[in-house]
Amino acid sequence: MCKYALHIVLLLLGVVGFGQNKPLLYSYEEIPQSLLLNPAADMAQDFHFGIPFLSHLYIHGGTSGVSVYDIFKDQAGINERVTAAIFDLKPSDFFTANEQLELISFGWKQQQSGIYFSGGIYQELDVIAYFPKDLAILAWEGNRNYIGQSFDLGEISVTGELLTVFHFGASKKVSKDLRLGARAKIYSSIAQISSTGNQGTFRTILGDGTTNIYQHILSNVDLDVRTSGLTALGGAESGSETVNQIIKRGLLGGNLGLGVDLGLSYDFDRHWTLDASILDLGAVFHTKDIERYEAKGDFVLDGIELIFPPLEDGQEAIDYYTGLTDQFDDAIIRDTITSGYVQFRPTKLNGALTYGFGEFGEGEDCNCLNKEGTRWREGVGAHFYSIMRPKRPQFAFSVFYYRKLTGFLSAKVAYTWDEYSATNLGMGINADIGWVNFYLMTDNILRYGNLAKAKNVSLQLGLNLKINKQ
Repeated sequence: MCKYALHIVLLLLGVVGFGQNKPLLYSYEEIPQSLLLNPAADMAQDFHFGIPFLSHLYIHGGTSGVSVYDIFKDQAGINERVTAAIFDLKPSDFFTANEQLELISFGWKQQQSGIYFSGGIYQELDVIAYFPKDLAILAWEGNRNYIGQSFDLGEISVTGELLTVFHFGASKKVSKDLRLGARAKIYSSIAQISSTGNQGTFRTILGDGTTNIYQHILSNVDLDVRTSGLTALGGAESGSETVNQIIKRGLLGGNLGLGVDLGLSYDFDRHWTLDASILDLGAVFHTKDIERYEAKGDFVLDGIELIFPPLEDGQEAIDYYTGLTDQFDDAIIRDTITSGYVQFRPTKLNGALTYGFGEFGEGEDCNCLNKEGTRWREGVGAHFYSIMRPKRPQFAFSVFYYRKLTGFLSAKVAYTWDEYSATNLGMGINADIGWVNFYLMTDNILRYGNLAKAKNVSLQLGLNLKINKQ
């Protein structure tokens, strides 16, 4: 049964692993949603309005260690490939899931001050699970060949959250070369679960022979699972009630939090520009609909006694298994706690250095890089990205090329190295047709011949209205 479960887990992790890096959208200032990655982005239009539920849809899939093709490329030898994957993966390998859907988006430029205000609402799902290698080996092969070896329970590390974000920001050019931006956020948590910082070991050793051949030992166990919002969702009696709970908790009826985004854009000269931002510097304060589960202690099992000693006249039978359970309960203290906790958001860092070149001729239309009054036809640069995670930060590095193709069409190509892949080529296009702005971006296009081989695939698209007074 454990082997079938691991087959399913590896399939799901390979299919729905997601990340959050957006090198194609970052610094793409023709697209209003670039403000979500850098609140200091320079917007050329006077107003923008996102088409509700269509202005920004983002999904990004990947796994740092194994692809679906690695496991399921054919039916023969699947058990051997699962075994190889389990031993090849490391406890630092991870599977993440991230999705964003923008519900409302708007922005406008205040002409007197030159400040561009923007705001909106978006929904986000974010999950990360590290690979518990020791427990996977134990579940897949058992402990017969691992007598005396300790299995680390601390490899269990997973977090997941579903929330709605309300935000409002401003971008302003404060000097000839410097533009600053900031965005305030209110988080409304729908559901959250986390289990990190665990510790403990499981070990099987040879016994002294008096009771059983083996002893099974749990040592220094300290496991903690925190949940918020799951009780309300799980208690719903119908699908419609579940949807109502999600909407209620997402519209400021859940646990609330505060955060901020900060950004800058600095022109070194007419050609070179540095963009940098820090996103989701904040936390959610979980105070209601909370259940926390803790387990702490040590326990030694000397084996199951299947033969009971003979009973004397009048002696009541002893339920051995109930006694064994009582011993375990006394040794491993388990508790359900309803006290609140603070959950910090996964803070993200972005930085990009761009070199713009290729001036437009007189009378040519352009809606792109604007440096000291010059709009460049082309740009090349590099982008750095980092996100804080439970065990360690994750990083990505990209190089990109931007070009204005026509008066209404532009494109951007990026080559990215990250912990998913070193061969990730992505491309995005943006079109401004009258007031209508449309963009479509995807990455790992080299794997589109067989997506099962890809460890990292993303898609983001959106539809906006961009309006100028003249």
